[in-house]
Amino acid sequence: MLSSTPGSATPSLAAHPAMRRAERSALRMAVKRFWRNGNARIGFGLIALFTLIALLAPKIAPAGYDDENLLGRLKSPSGLHWIGTDELGRDVFSRVIYGARISMTVGLAAVSGALVTGALLGIAAGYVGGRMDGVIMRMMDVMLAFPSVILAIGIVAMRGPGLNNTILAVSIVNIPVYARVARASTLAIKEHEYVTAARAMGARAWRVLLRAILPNAASPLVVQATLGVAGAILDAAALGFLGLGAQPPTPEWGAMLSDSYKYLLTAFWAALAPGVAIALVVLGFNLAGDGLHDALDPRLSQG
Repeated sequence: MLSSTPGSATPSLAAHPAMRRAERSALRMAVKRFWRNGNARIGFGLIALFTLIALLAPKIAPAGYDDENLLGRLKSPSGLHWIGTDELGRDVFSRVIYGARISMTVGLAAVSGALVTGALLGIAAGYVGGRMDGVIMRMMDVMLAFPSVILAIGIVAMRGPGLNNTILAVSIVNIPVYARVARASTLAIKEHEYVTAARAMGARAWRVLLRAILPNAASPLVVQATLGVAGAILDAAALGFLGLGAQPPTPEWGAMLSDSYKYLLTAFWAALAPGVAIALVVLGFNLAGDGLHDALDPRLSQG
């Protein structure tokens, strides 16, 4: 609801108390729909589990991630080494636990960067329109023309392998996804009566964007970001597998797969453990993302 303050020609976009109550009620209903979704609960549980593992890695890992014992290399699972040892005699279970820190950090950091940058570009393109819209979205289309992993490989190849460059590359290749989502939401929202009225009455563009468009465009962006973490972790694992991600002895899951796949016939556990970890984390974010999508769209939950 639009209102104006005395002595000011610019309308306030502060919501009416009734509107705020309606928004809080809608949020509570969305939370209830999410928790009623069994798959969403499983996804949230997997995310929470691996987050705790990442945070508590030094306390729960039975050994250091780089503690080598060449006399005990490629040992099968036992009471001393629950998931066996790798080609350098390092405890696989400990490395998978520490690897959760690396993969979760890469996924969340890359998506955060892509989300902020893509949302700003998409909202600007949708709100301003015209030439700016055309230039920004054509740039996004060009980036989307390349498979994300191939584009990420090119970026890392130019800047050099390493964890920071992996985060940068995965973030850059995911920007177009969030730009398109933000632009689509902005185009729909800016036609609403309260937005057009605010613009007609002289409300500053930044105020309209922050108070009216961004909050209403947040839901699809949050859903996409949740799903995007899964893709970012897979992209980072692919770079690690190719030797372009985190460098030894960093226990990144993709790099662990690259080091151990050659021993599949004699020590399959060294490759199986990081592979299962990647699958479970990706599954968790996908299930949680689907649950958020359904929770924030009541029509789907009712269908």
